[in-house]
Amino acid sequence: MTKVVKRPASKDLKTNISYLKQELAIDKSFDLVFLELEYSGLDMALFAVDAFAKDQALTQIQRELIQFDKEKAEGNVVEKLLKTKIPYIELAREKDLEEIIIQVLSGQTALCIDGYDEIILIDSREYPVRGPEEPDTEQVIRGSKDGFVETFVFNAGLIRRRVRDKSLRNEYVRIGRRSYTDVCVTYLDDVADPGLVNYIMEALKKVDTDGLPMGDKTLEEFIFGQHKNPYPLVRYTERPDVASSHVLEGHVLIIVDGSPSVIITPTTFWHHLQHAEEYRQKPIIGTALRMVRFAAVWSSVFLLPLWYLFAMNEDMLPLGLSYIGPNEMGQVPLIGQFILAEVGIEMLRMAAIHTPSALATALGLVAALLIGEVAIQVGLFSHEVVLYLAVSAVGSFATPSYEMSLANRLIRVALLLAVSIFHVPGYMVGTLLLIILLSTMKAYDTPYFWPFLPFNGKGLRDVVFRAPMPLKNRRPRAIHPVDPDR
Repeated sequence: MTKVVKRPASKDLKTNISYLKQELAIDKSFDLVFLELEYSGLDMALFAVDAFAKDQALTQIQRELIQFDKEKAEGNVVEKLLKTKIPYIELAREKDLEEIIIQVLSGQTALCIDGYDEIILIDSREYPVRGPEEPDTEQVIRGSKDGFVETFVFNAGLIRRRVRDKSLRNEYVRIGRRSYTDVCVTYLDDVADPGLVNYIMEALKKVDTDGLPMGDKTLEEFIFGQHKNPYPLVRYTERPDVASSHVLEGHVLIIVDGSPSVIITPTTFWHHLQHAEEYRQKPIIGTALRMVRFAAVWSSVFLLPLWYLFAMNEDMLPLGLSYIGPNEMGQVPLIGQFILAEVGIEMLRMAAIHTPSALATALGLVAALLIGEVAIQVGLFSHEVVLYLAVSAVGSFATPSYEMSLANRLIRVALLLAVSIFHVPGYMVGTLLLIILLSTMKAYDTPYFWPFLPFNGKGLRDVVFRAPMPLKNRRPRAIHPVDPDR
C-alpha cells in the first residue's frame, strides 16, 4: 500500500524550518529544542524534545558531522550521512512533515538538510523510566524480581529475553489522534491463532479516539466491549515471566506505552485464578496452594449469602450446624449490616490506596480496634456478620486477578440482595444466572468457562491440579493454537 504524504517536505531548508517551528510551537514550549547547524558549508537544522534526547548520542553525532566534507561526498548527501557519518543504530528518513512532527513529539530527533526533501530521523530517545522492580500485586517467594515498566520498548525486551524464538513477532500500531500512543502486539507466529491476531490488529486500527490516557484498560474496552459484564475478558500482568509463559502457550499480548502491565488474551475464568507461586513450588505443593486459593475465591462469592440464607431460615440447618446464625441480631437488620460492612471495606480499601505506606499500619489499627470493635459493642454489627464478612474479604484479597476480585465482590452483593428478597429461590436462581453468564461468555472465540463448559477432561485436570512441567506437553485447545504440541 502506497503511503499518503500529507505535507511533503521541501528542498528549501527555510521552508521546512518555518513550518516545523510553527506547528511545534518552538517559541512557546521550553522543552522543545531547535538548533541551526552548518557543517562543510551545508546548512542543517535539528529538532528534538529536551526530555527525551540522549545528549551523549547527539553530541557524538555532531562530532562526526564536523568531520564531514561535502566536496568528497558523491551523490546523495543524505544517503552518505546515513551510511558513513551518523553513528547510530536506529535511523530512518521521511518526506512527510506531519509524520516528522509526530516522531519528534514521540522522542525522535529530526535532522533537516538544505537542498534535500528527505529528513533524517534519529531514534536517540531515552524515556524517563523507573527500574524493573517486582510488582507489588504479583509477588513470589522464589522467582524473578523484575517487572514491566512504563516504556513498551523495555517491556518487549523483557519478553524477548525469555522467548528467543525466531517466530516471536512484535507488531507496532500507533493509536490516538492526539496522543499517538505506541502499541505492540506480541505473539508467536507459528503458534498463535491467526484469526485472533488479525482480529486484534484490525480492532486496534479501528480505534478512533483522541488518546489513551488510561492505557491498556481503554484498549480492552475498545477491542472486547461487553461493558455491562463485570467479569474481565483479558488478564493483566506486570510479570515478564507470566507474560512469556502465556506467549508460549499461544496467547497474544498487547503492550501499551505508558502502562506497566500487559494484556493477555484470550483468557478463561480459570486464568484469573492462577498465580506464578504455584509454578515455583513442587507440583503437589502447587496443587495444595491452588486448592486453598479456589476455596478462598468460592468463599468470597458464596459463603456470605449462604450463611445469610441459613440465618434467615434456621429450620433448614442440619442438627450438626445448629450453631450457625447470630445469637444477637443487633439494632440493624442483617442485610443492612452486610451492605454497611461491604461499603466500609470498600472505603478502607480506597483509603489504603491513598494512604502512605508509613501510615498503613495505623489505618489498619483504627479500622480493627476503633471502627470494628466499637460497632459491635454498640449493636451496629453482630459478631458472626463481622466473622463471615472477614472471611469473604480475605477470599477477595486472595484472588490473583484484581479485576476478578472486584467482579466477585459485586456478584456477592447481588446474591445477598437476592437472598434478602426471595430467600431460597433467590439464592438458587442467582447462582444459576451466574453459571449461565460464565458459560455463555466468550473472549473472542474462547469459551470463558472452558474446560467445564464445553467439557474437556485434560483441560479440567490442568485447572484443578498443578501438573508437573514434563507432562504439560500440549497447549490449551480453547485458544486454538496452530501448533498444539509443546
